[in-house]
Amino acid sequence: MRYFLAVAEAGHLTRAATRLNIQQPPLSQQIKALENHLGMVLFRRHAKGMALTESGELFLEEARRILDGVAVMEQRMARVAKGVRGRLAIAFTTSAAAHLLTPRVLRLFRGRYPEIELSLSENNAGEITERIASGELHCGFLRVPVARPPGLVFRTLLREPVLVAAPLDHRLAQKPRAGKNAAVALKDFHGENLILVRRAGAPGLYANLLALCAERGIYPNVVAEVERMMTNLNLVAAGAGISVVPASMQQVHAKTVAYRPLANGVRLHAPLTLVYRAADHTAATAFFVELVTTTTAGSGSARS
Repeated sequence: MRYFLAVAEAGHLTRAATRLNIQQPPLSQQIKALENHLGMVLFRRHAKGMALTESGELFLEEARRILDGVAVMEQRMARVAKGVRGRLAIAFTTSAAAHLLTPRVLRLFRGRYPEIELSLSENNAGEITERIASGELHCGFLRVPVARPPGLVFRTLLREPVLVAAPLDHRLAQKPRAGKNAAVALKDFHGENLILVRRAGAPGLYANLLALCAERGIYPNVVAEVERMMTNLNLVAAGAGISVVPASMQQVHAKTVAYRPLANGVRLHAPLTLVYRAADHTAATAFFVELVTTTTAGSGSARS
């Protein structure tokens, strides 16, 4: 079709061959083969060159449309190869989504790579980790990793304080919002109904809290283990117990839940962790990881 188009536009076999940088006989053979394939005469040969027949005029319209489509397809495939088109599947836990960094990097990525479709979902840390390991997801945002399968990269982007969440009528909610007496000590957890966000027995932020308590002979009463941070805070708001949450969650149920800091010396923080496969060499994933890393470093919030 490109040969046909060159001859049609030049109106002359020799000039078309020069433009295509080929010899005239092979070009003439290609045009003849095309006519034989279509079962129609596309050109009238005359002394001054070649002119399109009525069938040739119709074929010219179709050829241009098809070749334009091929050019567009080639451009799209080139962008896919460079990673500026395609799909990126990202998941996050509820508390990871609540941190300002998460929507910020998603918004920046959409603006910088508008032709990469973002497929977003929410799940617990264990499920996100498993789905990244299996290749169902490209990246994930979570807090403390609950498992570290081989082949995955766990990059700590930042760490933020952990706050105690208690119903407004709870004794811990009576502590002042600020000042020396505002902090909640580990001993305050002893015998308290405690709600955990994890799979039963799984490691992570809440397992770390229980370990700290056990070290000091403090034993809270675990009344629920849930998979979502929002479920956790809903139960706290309903008066089912207390919990601990990352500081970025303190706007949730602000009228029914009191948030208080942990006392100095309690070694408990909530990291924000980016997870992806080390062997994922797709450009889209590389672009996203680079953007998240540079954005975190640029904001001055990256800590290890």
